[in-house]
Amino acid sequence: MNTSTLVKQKFHFTFENLKEQYQKTLDYGYEIVRCVDYLKLKKEGLPQKLLVNRIDIDFSVKKARKLGEIFNELGIKGTFFIRLHAPEYNPFSFENYRIVRYLIDTGHEIGYHSEVVDQAAIWNENIVECFKRDLDVFKRMYGVDIKGVASHGGMTGLNNLDFWKDRKASDFGLLYEAYDKQPEFNIFQESFYVSDSEWTRWKCYNKGDRVDGDHRSLAEHIEDNHPILHVLIHSDTYFDNHFYENEK
Repeated sequence: MNTSTLVKQKFHFTFENLKEQYQKTLDYGYEIVRCVDYLKLKKEGLPQKLLVNRIDIDFSVKKARKLGEIFNELGIKGTFFIRLHAPEYNPFSFENYRIVRYLIDTGHEIGYHSEVVDQAAIWNENIVECFKRDLDVFKRMYGVDIKGVASHGGMTGLNNLDFWKDRKASDFGLLYEAYDKQPEFNIFQESFYVSDSEWTRWKCYNKGDRVDGDHRSLAEHIEDNHPILHVLIHSDTYFDNHFYENEK
């Protein structure tokens, strides 16, 4: 067994493996769409097999470009959610701005990865004003009207989803929040959800309920032919050879 084969077996979250899993999704007849497209399809009629493709950029914009390139090679698109206050990256740095523009210009959706509960608490500022300001900064910097928000899970112990307990996306001119239960979206409750958010293994939920002990990959779930798959991946999780290859 050569070294590359060994790495592929031991480290499942390589870009190569991920590309193969999305290719398998296409081979099984799935239509792969952005989050914003799901809203339109719910109104016009859903295909028999649909995968809604969500990507959270928690720590690495650079790796997000690699995912965008893979999707473009396969002829599919996704929704990339971007943090504005991450200590790990500056979304407006010279190179990161170029990468985000690349994603926009090649047809991917970008959304706001909100940490509004965290920032309002840390800065002692009004939470609604924080949120509105972030949306305005996002629009001015990238030149796009974002349609959706996904709440980030950080290290403060606070839950950014709490912002939405008594608010709706439409209150702010948005179409959806990734976990909202408004009938226009409500994808988490209506789909089979697969995520890589445990870093070294997958997890899944069936219509909002955790499926304990099921750590099968996206490609394995594809074989079950779920009518609606909602997939969340993180750019940070993937690598070419090993997780520490970009260590500084």
